[in-house]
Amino acid sequence: MSIVFRNGKIIDGTGNVIEKGTVAVNGKNLAFVGPTNKFTPSSKNTIFDISGKTVLPGLIDSHVHFCLDGSPDPVRSFSRESVATTTLKAARYARLTLDAGVTTVRDLGGKDYIDIAIRDGIESALIPGPKMICCGKQICMTGGHGWEFGREADGENDVRTAAREQLKAGANFIKMMATGGIMTKGVQSGSTQFTVEELRAAVQEAQKAGKRTASHAQGTEGIKNSLLAGIHSIEHGIFLDDEAIGLMLKNKAHLVPTLSVTYHILRGGIRGGVPPFAVEKARTAKRSHLRSVKKAYEAGVPIAFGTDAGTPFNCHGENLKELELLVALGFTPMEAILAATRTASEVLGLEQRIGSLEEGKAGDLIVVDGNPLEDIGLLQDKEKMLVIMKDGHFFKCEVRLTN
Repeated sequence: MSIVFRNGKIIDGTGNVIEKGTVAVNGKNLAFVGPTNKFTPSSKNTIFDISGKTVLPGLIDSHVHFCLDGSPDPVRSFSRESVATTTLKAARYARLTLDAGVTTVRDLGGKDYIDIAIRDGIESALIPGPKMICCGKQICMTGGHGWEFGREADGENDVRTAAREQLKAGANFIKMMATGGIMTKGVQSGSTQFTVEELRAAVQEAQKAGKRTASHAQGTEGIKNSLLAGIHSIEHGIFLDDEAIGLMLKNKAHLVPTLSVTYHILRGGIRGGVPPFAVEKARTAKRSHLRSVKKAYEAGVPIAFGTDAGTPFNCHGENLKELELLVALGFTPMEAILAATRTASEVLGLEQRIGSLEEGKAGDLIVVDGNPLEDIGLLQDKEKMLVIMKDGHFFKCEVRLTN
């Protein structure tokens, strides 16, 4: 028996639009995607009429932190709470993220392998949440950015050991901290941390295990070091130059801008409780960040949707603000949607399974009331998010049954 969504606009995640289309889901997978007049319904079908509505692939946030709570100073928050409390909060954030229509996430670093436990709990149907791709602990130099919950490592051999530890714990990929960042006190955002040799050691360990790599890289030299080492995705990319963009194009590396970070830090500000050092660094970084992302976009660098959800005022479940920020930068609504579907699936290495509505792929989809190609902001309206389906299972369904 198939579940059928009929007569809606289809944005399929490949750049195509079907104005009056049908999507059928059989079990966990998509069984049909195409024009309604080419679909022959069966008496065994459960059919929903979605006239005036739009069906899209389940969205993918390729940069979240479920162990961070989106408070004004989230690192300080979780450093004061028990592992059990952080775990319970992370489980809640997973559900809130799914409720927003995000059916897959990549978690870029948690505390004490809580991220991996949440992933396994979701896969075992113990708790609701999106599909998760996890790195375990982010790997940083001693005292480097994210040291409060990362695995500190120095030198090639120690980095190899650290990478192997994450793989042993069940990590799906390895994350390196190539530069400083905004939320670590006393560390400059653009400062270079790991060397090319250290980064390459982690890449080699990941490659041996058939895994991908990501690099927190804000400063120019750290971005280039990451690319020279063979890192697959650059997270943030605040200070890109022409050479770095050229390396990204040559390596077919992805950029995950996370525009939400500085937007929300500056929106909350010191009055909202964000540490002054973080506000100052965000203010300094923002102009360069917007300029860098726009330049990468114009050069044709593949750009994936990622929010860094969990950082100050960047709350889980409100992920889709990032789409609006991409459009404000110059993306078309379709390009922003592609960043959160096809391109994000490529970053995760899951493009054969998710990221587009194509027969045989996972039954991950959302149905929204209206047309996000005309108003990208409607995706942030929970009342207009009518259907959320993951692997053919409904997590929300507020559309009319026709039989």
